[in-house]
Amino acid sequence: MEFGDILKVIGEFGRFQKWLVLLLCIPNFLTPFHLFGQVFIVMDVPHYCNTSRIRELNWNLTKEQALNLTIPRKPDGSLEECRMFTPVQGSLPSIRFNSTEKCQDGWVYPEELQPTLLTEFNLVCERKNLNDFSQSIFMAGVLAGALVFGPLSDRIGSRNMILLTLLLMGSFGLGAGFAPSLNVYIALRFIVGSAFAGMSISMAVLNSEWVGAAYRPFAIIMTYCCNSMGQMALAGLAYSIRDWRLYQIVGSAPALCLFFYIWVLPSSARWLVTRGKVVEAKKEIQRAARINKQSIPEELLNQLAPQKKGTSGSILHLLKKPHLRKITLIMAWVWQTSLGLCSMCSRIGGILAPLAGLLDEIHPAISMVLFGSTSLVGGILCFFLPETRNRDLQDDTTKASSSQLSNKAVNGGFGNGPVEEKDERWITEITKSTSL
Repeated sequence: MEFGDILKVIGEFGRFQKWLVLLLCIPNFLTPFHLFGQVFIVMDVPHYCNTSRIRELNWNLTKEQALNLTIPRKPDGSLEECRMFTPVQGSLPSIRFNSTEKCQDGWVYPEELQPTLLTEFNLVCERKNLNDFSQSIFMAGVLAGALVFGPLSDRIGSRNMILLTLLLMGSFGLGAGFAPSLNVYIALRFIVGSAFAGMSISMAVLNSEWVGAAYRPFAIIMTYCCNSMGQMALAGLAYSIRDWRLYQIVGSAPALCLFFYIWVLPSSARWLVTRGKVVEAKKEIQRAARINKQSIPEELLNQLAPQKKGTSGSILHLLKKPHLRKITLIMAWVWQTSLGLCSMCSRIGGILAPLAGLLDEIHPAISMVLFGSTSLVGGILCFFLPETRNRDLQDDTTKASSSQLSNKAVNGGFGNGPVEEKDERWITEITKSTSL
């Protein structure tokens, strides 16, 4: 008996499923803070080298005079941000205005400015790249989370994984607000990124396992609409709270307020059955039927039985057999090639994006039209990809492996013999992690 048959009886998108979608919307509403929040706490601000020591020489200089004697000027008359005149210990006439050096005693920022990540950790001049580096470490955490939490979710269940990652994301995100140094902040953000990846995978799985196939796209789209709403709310939060530490705390703490999910978030009945927990699975199904105001026959529940455990394997199984080894190595090469090509294209986009911003001088809408039309053209071109043109989109590796294209690759192109279930699971996990 398929679990989809039970869903048809208890309701494929009733009150229970709508309640589940609502529960999953709340974490999705909170995640934009961790993804995009750093943009608002490292904004460029005016700064120049701290040369206040010259005023300690009792030369009776005003602040403006001291700046003129210690900081070079740009052609437009503004102060240089990263250079200062070489200090002297003699009299005023001995100051050399043709010799400069890097800032020695930090930088000076506007006094009226609230503390930001940039001003507190001096992410300017030669340290400016540390901002991009910290965001790269966060994305590395997302990749690590996909590799670690994806398989772990299959072991402990999507519900438990969501609860665990909410705890990690809230506590370590909160800890980032108290970080004493940039290194600690980056390390905490790495863990937050890992938790984000694990939570995203688990929420999509739990959503799809309780919602009928016909309503599945709508349910998943609705949860990600909440992500867009969170992005809009993020701008208001950043505008209201200018202190970066308070901003970090306020953005992270709500995840810890979702502790009540322990009692209200359902487990996946499908996963419970695969783990041999049939009694618990029946309780979850009966709970869903009760909320949907449907009755489920007892004889239908009695047909639930734990699935037979298949033989477990490891990633080494992909390398032991000739045809699987060829598939794995070729796919790995293609993944890296695609990654390099996409990375190169994104670098080109990074070069052109600032230039596109100059089009605002002609009309404010031109740059947005340019970016929007580029995405539209890219989406249309996807319909003409040779590997997907005139082919049905496969939902999983089982269907894909039975298609003509997959059969040609597995049996005709790379060797003979079917792909065993334990090997297919590893291929699925690697594909999920790589795609994320």
